[in-house]
Amino acid sequence: MAGKKKARTPGEKEARRLARLDRRDKRERELEPFQVELLKLQAHLENHGMKMIVLFEGRDAAGKGGTIRRVTRYMNEKHYRVVAMGRPTDDQRSQWYFQKYVGQFPSAGEMVLFDRSWYNRAMVEPVFGFCTVEEHRNFLRGVVGFEKDLVRQGTILVKLYFSVTKDEQLRRFKRRRNDPLRQWKLSEIDVQAQDLWDEFTTRKYEMLTRTHTSDTPWSIIRSQNKHLARLNAMRVILDAVDYEKRDPDLDFVPDPNVVVSGAHEIELMEAERIRNGEFSS
Repeated sequence: MAGKKKARTPGEKEARRLARLDRRDKRERELEPFQVELLKLQAHLENHGMKMIVLFEGRDAAGKGGTIRRVTRYMNEKHYRVVAMGRPTDDQRSQWYFQKYVGQFPSAGEMVLFDRSWYNRAMVEPVFGFCTVEEHRNFLRGVVGFEKDLVRQGTILVKLYFSVTKDEQLRRFKRRRNDPLRQWKLSEIDVQAQDLWDEFTTRKYEMLTRTHTSDTPWSIIRSQNKHLARLNAMRVILDAVDYEKRDPDLDFVPDPNVVVSGAHEIELMEAERIRNGEFSS
């Protein structure tokens, strides 16, 4: 029958499997020079008693977790932490919103990576009704001053937003559903993410327009290609600190096809809305 795929032989399947493993190994090796630099950065933070926070935000399946694993793969576990916090408890709902996050902030010489952060209140919580309209409004009023105080007092703050297309998100969800090693990643909220795509996009635009500042900018990471997203996220993190013994032969400049500023992303979204009458990214 026309169009029917020819069945692969066991030998062909094995050859394809080995080719995939070889490509994966090559990609991981390309990250290694930047992982060495991350160790130098970590040593610099420790030696100078500096504090650093990196926020990983973005839609579900945008590649945040995989990037965090590559960033921290060889780091000294004594001097970094990955923090992932769920929806607020009843006790936390009665507290100052930032209180639970402040309790996780770095001490001198430490880096803390937030796998989702206080920006839950900018996107996830209002979309799913986990906060009130007033709580969301108050967050947007206060977060810029909160972050400026943080930076003014010496903490290095890097804000990364991982941007994935709707079609690619759906492909990754299908892979999670069909792969027994990834099924644990697929939650009920993930299932709803596609239906709520437009609402998330509106919240993303609102978040960027209200919270991208010269003191606390957003870097948007195009994460269609996970490997390039990971590589360029490392470049952004490394560029945030003027650490010693930086490799002069390594290219630290983020790829402009992968990384754009929050300000430029706002411009692109506004142009898209003018052309199409709505946002889509």
